[in-house]
Amino acid sequence: MAFTVNPIKFGTDGWRGVIAADFTFERVAMLAPLAAQVLADNYGDIANNRTVIVGYDRRFMAEDFAKLTATVIQEAGFDVLLSECFAPTPAFSWAAKAHHALGAIVMTASHNPATYLGLKVKSAFGGSVPPEITEQIEAKLGQSLPPAEKPGKLEMFDPWASYCQGLQQKVDIAAIKSAIVAEKLKVYVDVMHGAAASGMERLLGCPVSEINSDRDPLFGGGAPEPLPKYLPDFFKAIKAGAKDYPHSLRVGLVFDGDSDRIAGADAAGNFLSSQVLIPILIEHLAERKGFTGEIVKTVSGSDLIPRLAKCYERSVYETPIGYKYIGDRMLQAEVMIGGEESGGIGYGTHIPERDALLSALYVLEAVVESGEELGAIYRRLQQKTDFTAHYDRIDLPLANMEVRAKLLARLQQETPQEVAGMSVVDCLDVDGYKFRMDDNTWLLIRFSGTEPVLRLYCQATTMSEVQKVLEWARDWANS
Repeated sequence: MAFTVNPIKFGTDGWRGVIAADFTFERVAMLAPLAAQVLADNYGDIANNRTVIVGYDRRFMAEDFAKLTATVIQEAGFDVLLSECFAPTPAFSWAAKAHHALGAIVMTASHNPATYLGLKVKSAFGGSVPPEITEQIEAKLGQSLPPAEKPGKLEMFDPWASYCQGLQQKVDIAAIKSAIVAEKLKVYVDVMHGAAASGMERLLGCPVSEINSDRDPLFGGGAPEPLPKYLPDFFKAIKAGAKDYPHSLRVGLVFDGDSDRIAGADAAGNFLSSQVLIPILIEHLAERKGFTGEIVKTVSGSDLIPRLAKCYERSVYETPIGYKYIGDRMLQAEVMIGGEESGGIGYGTHIPERDALLSALYVLEAVVESGEELGAIYRRLQQKTDFTAHYDRIDLPLANMEVRAKLLARLQQETPQEVAGMSVVDCLDVDGYKFRMDDNTWLLIRFSGTEPVLRLYCQATTMSEVQKVLEWARDWANS
């Protein structure tokens, strides 16, 4: 049986591939020392050592790939701090900055399906490296580093301790814990079999209702992505809580496979994407915590974000999709919060990295301090801005990357002037194609940067209109 091995190509956040086909021990052993050298070339003047952090999540054989990575980097003359256990990717970004290291290399495929594993490269600043760094790594593929005079040192470390301590200092942990113990707040957490397992209990110092905590490399037959179709047990648990804890503020939190993405649910068990959570966080950070700085959003972010930013007299900076663009902005300007539609949210007072556990703490703090559940907060913000909108996204698997190329060429050569019977009044092509219609409904057609998938995003005034536009886009792609 013939199969295609895809080239090593870095996407929006790292290189990912199918295990045993694209992602192999041989390729990782070749790539890892080159990545370490590029980190040294770019961050050697910032770091005060030649240390590289190596970590991993809970995917199939992730720890074995991490051990191999640590070994080949050590043999190339670099010192290595290798994680003694799985941890969230943001914990390794935190470690890179805390240890003044050259950066971090993390074995994870984030939210991708179970057949994938990947390699993320993090900078000395504690965030994703910019595109020019990954381009340098790709340019070195196939080359060999000169032999090191002597191997570096290899030490094990606990990635959780310093990371948790850092996050705990950013919120009122005592108030959140007190509300949980008194049953004024009930927290439901779905870690999707991923690296956030045990994270909330470590941070809060008290039990929460955590589901899908076990290590399952098949992710229950789905993918560790915080989307409604993968969360039936989560919604069931929250709805059951309405009977068991009728007088508690009930909050649902979902983390992706490596805990850099977050989603949530309100007290009724309604799914809340980051399109809802980001506005809630903007209000909390600006109004209650008094944070300053601009708001950064991607092209797929909700139109509610700039409207709310105007209420707090904050400027908005828009980027292509991919948190590395937000992280790069954080190194250039004062940023209060930056977030993307897919669940990655980060903060200028933290490392330039999306961090789902920190976002979860801020969400819980917002609920405790406001005394409102998430659905009520969001509805109030819609009233405040006089803006009501609905949003959804669908992902269409493509047969291969050749189909992807044909669809992209079609978009470029036959750009639609009408969508679902509505005239297109504006088209933004900074990342994919974002069509805005005359009633401010918008549709974004964009290709995944890590797998053969077409992503379709829509925001409109009603959910029926959202579904109508998405069906039009699906038909367009399939035709």
